Amino acid sequence: MITIDPASQGDRDNYKLLIGSVIPRPIALVTTLSSEGVLNAAPFSYFNIITASPPMISISVHRKQGVMKDTSRNAIAAGAFVVHVSDESYIRQINETAANLPPEESEVDYAGLTPVPSTKVTVPGLAEARIRMECVLEQIIPLGGTEGAPSTDLIIGRIVCFHLDESVYQNGHIDAVKLQPVSRLAGSLYAKLGEIFSIDRPQ
Repeated sequence: MITIDPASQGDRDNYKLLIGSVIPRPIALVTTLSSEGVLNAAPFSYFNIITASPPMISISVHRKQGVMKDTSRNAIAAGAFVVHVSDESYIRQINETAANLPPEESEVDYAGLTPVPSTKVTVPGLAEARIRMECVLEQIIPLGGTEGAPSTDLIIGRIVCFHLDESVYQNGHIDAVKLQPVSRLAGSLYAKLGEIFSIDRPQ
């Protein structure tokens, strides 16, 4: 067994261990709206559920040299954002939204995605996603880095509306096979759903 103290190596090496170990990771494609009305979209694999009462999710958005990314700034400005579950049908377009564009350019336009109005928030969603969740900003927590320059913004969103494609919604449940979710591994690697199996929980 190899033992590594994270304090003995740099951030980049710790990053490699994390993204290679914590797999597979679901990918949130997040749309936000800037104060100037530009619709931003960006994928994040540091994404998960927090609670179901009320429904909340978290997204970790890394800063660039202590400076907030568009997603964080826009989420604060609008107080809302939309999270889309990544699936096989539009994964290449999702990848395109990771392009390093200036704030005045829309990744939605760049990737050829289709904006659709939201029901309860001002931020549009994307028609290509089989599942999207309208969120209001519950909290944003700066973490890591140094006191004056955090490395990450932990965005916590409260879901105020679910949009589900009829093909994936069955009697109150999501059909994972029909959803065809895509997850993130390390580097440029992604994974499909793969084999599904069941294990009963102990009584």
